[in-house]
Order: sequence, then C-alpha cells, then structure tokens
Amino acid sequence: MAVPQNKTELLKEIEITYTKLKEDLKTIPVELTNEKTLEGHSKNTLMTVNNLVSYLIGWGELVLKWHHKKNNNDSVDFPETGYKWNELGKLAQKFYTDYQDLDFIALQEKLDTTVDELQTLVKSYDNNTLYEQEWYEKWTMGRMIQFNTSSPYKNARARIRKWKKENNLL
Repeated sequence: MAVPQNKTELLKEIEITYTKLKEDLKTIPVELTNEKTLEGHSKNTLMTVNNLVSYLIGWGELVLKWHHKKNNNDSVDFPETGYKWNELGKLAQKFYTDYQDLDFIALQEKLDTTVDELQTLVKSYDNNTLYEQEWYEKWTMGRMIQFNTSSPYKNARARIRKWKKENNLL
C-alpha cells in the first residue's frame, strides 16, 4: 500500500500491517524467541524475537507519550529524552531493556494493547489535525504516527519472515 494520505488510510494501513505481523508472530515457537539470531537494529548486531517485539512496543509507547505531552502543553524531547535522532540504535537497546522481563506471550499482549491505544489515538483526531498541518518540524502528525507504527510493522514482518525461512519455520 502507498503511504497513507489521510486518517482512513492510516487506520487501514496500521490494521493491515499489524494483522499480518501478528499472524507471523503467532507461529513462532516460544523456545526460539530468546535466541539472538535475528538481524539487529544496529549494523552488524543480532537480536532476539523478543527484542524485536520490545522495539515495536517501545516506539508505540513513545508515540503515545509524545501525544500525551503535547496535549498537556508539555515540551516533547524528540525522539526521547536523552536520545537524538542519530542515536536510534541506543534507543532500540533501551527498548530491549525496558521490556526484558516480559516473556514472548506477555510481549505480544503488550503490543496488542499498545496498537489498540494507537488506533484509538488516531481515531480521536480529525483528518485536518492528522494530515493538513505540520506537527513536528516538516512532518504531519499522521506521517509521524505512520513512521512509528505501520512502517516498523512491515519491517518487522520482513525480518521475521526472513528469519523463519532461514530457520525452516515457514
């Protein structure tokens, strides 16, 4: 699907990409989810399936945090307090640590909840707010949400499918 241009397309894209990812996650044997055999978020690194799910939760929670702060007229440190845009590998490591105590089942449940909250967030805005004005630098709110939801869901699914193929799980 092309880059969403409005609220309806954004909601549809989140739903489609997340549903496909979720189906792939459901078929992963739990005993493999803590093995560092998946291509990492930083160059020349490996991560676990649990790390990948933690990364998706982390970005989703960050989007929710941005909106909560903005809606309360608080300043927002993009992408996150203590991190710059050129330090996303370090931020990924933070997400892995944030959710390291959750097992694969709990991570999937947390991701489901986060995605539900993100969809509710998108539904709470009108199309003008999402796509007709700049929200962060040159980006619209809808585009910033898409960058951190459906795009990483697609990327994660591609990583998972490649990993499954390499491990004869497809």
